[in-house]
Amino acid sequence: MQPATRSIAVAGPASAALRHRSARAATTPFVCLGCRSVQRRQQQRRPLSATISTQTDLRSGLTKLTSRRLISVSGPDASKFLQGVITNNISAPHNANGFYTGFLTAQGRVVHDVIIYPDELGPEPGKQSFLIEVDADEAVTLHKHIKRYKLRSKFNLNLLGPEERALYHSWNHVDQSGPWNKLVDELQKEGNARAVPDPRVPAFGSRVIVNQTSSSSPLADDDLTPESSYHLRRFLFGIPEGQAEIISGTALPLESNMDVMNGIDFRKGCYVGQELTIRTKHRGVVRKRILPCILYSKGAAPEIPADGPGQLEALEKLLKPEVEEGVKAEMIPQGASIDKVDKKSRSAPGKWLRGIGNVGLALCRLEVMTDTVLPGETPGMYSPEQDFVVSLGGEEGSEVEAKKVKVKAFVPFWLKDVWRIEAEKAEEERRMREELLRDRESDVE
Repeated sequence: MQPATRSIAVAGPASAALRHRSARAATTPFVCLGCRSVQRRQQQRRPLSATISTQTDLRSGLTKLTSRRLISVSGPDASKFLQGVITNNISAPHNANGFYTGFLTAQGRVVHDVIIYPDELGPEPGKQSFLIEVDADEAVTLHKHIKRYKLRSKFNLNLLGPEERALYHSWNHVDQSGPWNKLVDELQKEGNARAVPDPRVPAFGSRVIVNQTSSSSPLADDDLTPESSYHLRRFLFGIPEGQAEIISGTALPLESNMDVMNGIDFRKGCYVGQELTIRTKHRGVVRKRILPCILYSKGAAPEIPADGPGQLEALEKLLKPEVEEGVKAEMIPQGASIDKVDKKSRSAPGKWLRGIGNVGLALCRLEVMTDTVLPGETPGMYSPEQDFVVSLGGEEGSEVEAKKVKVKAFVPFWLKDVWRIEAEKAEEERRMREELLRDRESDVE
């Protein structure tokens, strides 16, 4: 007997206002060239389109990631060049199989979030040959970015097509020896594929890189899980990905969770954008982070399941194809402000990024939208009775009031585990410093 499933239809987040921009040219305010470039990229961004089965696909699946693309960097200076422009340490032993990192501006803003793998399947395998996984819509931009700063560095740079390398993501939340894992193991034995645990959140699954040019048994797309199942699961884990969610030139790496997703090495040498990143880590407090959100229309906020790996299964019960009839997360514009109900804050507690059905990601102020207590501070302004809303569109002061839906942000289980471990380490370091200080004082006496 087949398990009952629920389907969620997924549509793209493209803004209707941007589509008809030319028709409204007479009434459109002036927009600078830089902002126009960002708007064009957002308009051309690929939509998340498919129908997903929430109860089966979220627990086990293998999907082809058409939303991601690979860039090959190989040559004698490949490692040295990348070390100077990314936030992670390419030489660290724990990064030998692949690692999450980012390219920053000189002001410390994220340009691209990427995953870098040693290229074990290419013509030049080894530490001087790498594959950079990047948002497919930003692959050409990153290729030009690297080429611009290459100067006299000796390495080859190639933007790989889907006919050369294919990228997949596999997960098996219930049984680690499931059918998808066996299929990936067979491909690895043939020497045509390589599976790597996702370096951001290990419980999230594994990346699978397949060499299409030599694979004798390519994976049939019709037999795979829809890619939108991957994105929905990623939203529930609170993992931002690509420049539709980590806005290029605007997002800060710590607010984008790059530090807690193993994307920053705070002890490595200099790299572009290091100064602000290090200063924020050691002298500042991260008050905003990208968090998963549940949308609802009426009544009290949904009860978010308890912490732990079982959180995902419990969240499945809250999933709906629509927030209410005719209203979906895809209809909310990127960057829409999240405000308190019946209260206008001086600064918005959050900003909406992207979503599917009634689930999505938003940049949230922690002490306002969650019960998180920031380090060294007392409990903030959070109240369980306080509701938050986001608008589906429309302009402030317009005759037609925009439709609004309520937002409930929550901290995923893995992020709470990271914070707990960091707090334990900080407490241990504090204790050791106090003991050392007491020993020195006793020696003086």
